[in-house]
Amino acid sequence: MDTTQLLLTVVLTITTILLVIIGIQLIFVLKELRQVLKRANQLANGFEKVGLSVEHGFSEVFGFLSGIKTIFKVFEVIQNKKNGKTDES
Repeated sequence: MDTTQLLLTVVLTITTILLVIIGIQLIFVLKELRQVLKRANQLANGFEKVGLSVEHGFSEVFGFLSGIKTIFKVFEVIQNKKNGKTDES
């Protein structure tokens, strides 16, 4: 075998081994990245649930305040009727 052929065979063998090792490492990195993205997705879903519950709480508070406002308007109308005042607007 010629020295050029021997050198070429050794270089190709080493290159193939290195590429296989890099491919295996890439597979491990991609698996870990997938796990990280799953955790990030779960975290985002958790924040979404918290946001929806806060939004629901705010809507309940606004509904309660709207009810209180309506009650005060009813009392005002009753008081105006007692005093003989009529609202012409």
